Amino acid sequence: MDMEDVNKTVDGEFSLLGLTEEPRLKLILFVVFTVVYILTVIGNIGIIVLIRLSPHLQTPMYFFLSHLSFVDLCYSSDIAPRMLVDLVSETKKIFRVGCVMQLFIFFAAGTIEALLLATMAYDRYAAVCQPLHYMAIMTKRFCVLLLTMVYTVGILHSMIETGCTFRLPFCHWTIHHFCCDIPPLLKLSCTNTFINEVVLFIFGGSLAISSLLAVFISYAAIISAVLRMRSSAARLRVFSTCASHFTGVTLYFGTIIFTYLRPSSVYSLDQDKAVTLFYTVVIPMLNPLIYSLRNKDVKDGLRKIIVRKFILRGIFPLNL
Repeated sequence: MDMEDVNKTVDGEFSLLGLTEEPRLKLILFVVFTVVYILTVIGNIGIIVLIRLSPHLQTPMYFFLSHLSFVDLCYSSDIAPRMLVDLVSETKKIFRVGCVMQLFIFFAAGTIEALLLATMAYDRYAAVCQPLHYMAIMTKRFCVLLLTMVYTVGILHSMIETGCTFRLPFCHWTIHHFCCDIPPLLKLSCTNTFINEVVLFIFGGSLAISSLLAVFISYAAIISAVLRMRSSAARLRVFSTCASHFTGVTLYFGTIIFTYLRPSSVYSLDQDKAVTLFYTVVIPMLNPLIYSLRNKDVKDGLRKIIVRKFILRGIFPLNL
């Protein structure tokens, strides 16, 4: 350990390498991801406000969607602002406590999102396969219970992963990444990290696989029910409702599995940067678009809000 690392150990300070060291590319990335982050904030807050204000969106599906938007907002806000600052800053230092908090929010939001997607798949299963009993199954109390379990598991999982990571002694303090994530942090440890990798694989893997199984079982039942429908209009309506959610599931779980459940022997830091950037910054921007552009209820709700809040109140009166 050199003198610089000793000083950093005393100060409790990490250095982030960031996305790139190319000055011109930094400027381009800063502009692009500033726009992406602004769209993420506007889109997700817009979904939350719209669901809260629209009486006909007060259903379990949109209840969970509003929390998905909230988690996406936390997910992106945990990573993007820091990344943007580092793109225009000469020194990319982060205190140990800041790194701990970033990793904790990062893993909590990631786990909660995975479990929320599984919960939303179950909701779609109940709506399509048990339509007569849907409201009896998905009661407000049951939805709140499911949501409480999702947040509890997500927070506990993050506490375990964060605690296991920062119990390690670090010999180096330069993180080859643009954020505090477990794989690059394990590379800095002075000791064998096999136990940490096992913990990550067991807990992260079991949560990812159980969430994916819930999604696949739900959609297998949905597809079976749709194929038995005689009306092509009914089939199209169900597929239209479920397509946006299935798209979100595919994007999110595909990147998560690729990042955390592949062997460490094939791990690439540069490759991991690109994948992490996609699911922490890009997907939170895409989700509001995925769930609104293909959703007639959301578009109708937005139209009614605009009419009620602006046109009918005379802010933008129609010239009839």
